[in-house]
Amino acid sequence: MNLDIAIFKIGGHILGNREYLNSTISQLTSLYERNHIRKIVIIAGGGSSANLIRKLDKKFNFENTTSHLMAIYTMDLNGIKISNYFPKLLKTDNLNHIISASKIFTVFLPYEYLKETDELPHNWEITSDSITLYLAYKFKIENCFLIKNVDGIIVKNNKIVKDLTTKEYIALKESGKLANLNLDDEKKESRPIDPYLIKLIDEFRIPCVILNGSYSSLRILKYFKISDNQKKIYTKIKFS
Repeated sequence: MNLDIAIFKIGGHILGNREYLNSTISQLTSLYERNHIRKIVIIAGGGSSANLIRKLDKKFNFENTTSHLMAIYTMDLNGIKISNYFPKLLKTDNLNHIISASKIFTVFLPYEYLKETDELPHNWEITSDSITLYLAYKFKIENCFLIKNVDGIIVKNNKIVKDLTTKEYIALKESGKLANLNLDDEKKESRPIDPYLIKLIDEFRIPCVILNGSYSSLRILKYFKISDNQKKIYTKIKFS
């Protein structure tokens, strides 16, 4: 699979584990250098910093716009951190740099752009998942990838659902068929996406793929390099 441009959001669990982050960037670098993807745009999730803002918001009851912008700013901070870890990786907050480049591998820092456009709701249903899909739409990118520490949407028999529509996802969620996963010693239902993402997938008509960026999996490389979908591990959520 070769793409002209793709956007990848790196989730908080990957950002917080240096081995996972090294693996993710290494796989994306390989895809870029071997011309599987001509332009790679990375969006950093807010991770633990955004979670701290959420806790402070609950305690001090910030104004919605304040907490919204503070959470987005943590994405910039994490993006800068990634570019510092990997000096060959560019960083920019200028959309025109991406559009005008014939080939680019960069972290996009979204704070200034999102502050200026200001089209997303100011609430905690909006996380970096939804922001990444929104940016894909604004940048006219037809593919959105979420790099997380899970293999995708998992149902209670521990089966990964590889392809489903937004309606099918909602039905699984409402029927209680999503699996329970033990992540960070906390039992969580297998719904590793924010609630607003489903709405945006339908609104923008852009599918979203969940891939595991853990160091031992190489799920990202395999998704692009293997032609047989049966041998790939992922979840793709399509518009209904």
